[in-house]
Amino acid sequence: MSFIQKVLLRIPTPLRYTVMLQGLGLFKIPLIFAIRPKIVCMDDKQCVLKIGFRRRVKNHLNSIYFGALAIAAECTGGIAVMKEIMDSGERVSLVFSHFEAKFLKRVEGDAYFTCSNISELKAFVSRVVASGEREELPFEVVATCPDKFGDEPVALFSVTVSLKRY
Repeated sequence: MSFIQKVLLRIPTPLRYTVMLQGLGLFKIPLIFAIRPKIVCMDDKQCVLKIGFRRRVKNHLNSIYFGALAIAAECTGGIAVMKEIMDSGERVSLVFSHFEAKFLKRVEGDAYFTCSNISELKAFVSRVVASGEREELPFEVVATCPDKFGDEPVALFSVTVSLKRY
């Protein structure tokens, strides 16, 4: 185990994956960096990501812009899949092949995105690593705004991830 891996293992899990997501945004996908997502929870059951209600993510109606919501939904499942890929130790390419969104209410506060399909994603990564073929798996992400609506969903997302070992 390298020195960097040892250091990373000492960082609390949510902070570790927040830093990884911010780094991805800083060096590869600037739009991710612009919305400043934070991982609130990352465990074997769910991944929860938060985007703050700030000027950069607002639209002209003083709610979170749908583009920022879409980026956060994609990142929620994406970081969970990336974690499973890293845990497998294999080189796997990750792309998103399909995205659907249903916006139910205006998001006028901090938004939390929850992906509860972690066990399915873990099994999916294992299956892709074993087969070596490109495969797709849809997963669901639920957005909530606890400040305004409690646990009631404000948006529902269906994202399909496509993986292939290379």
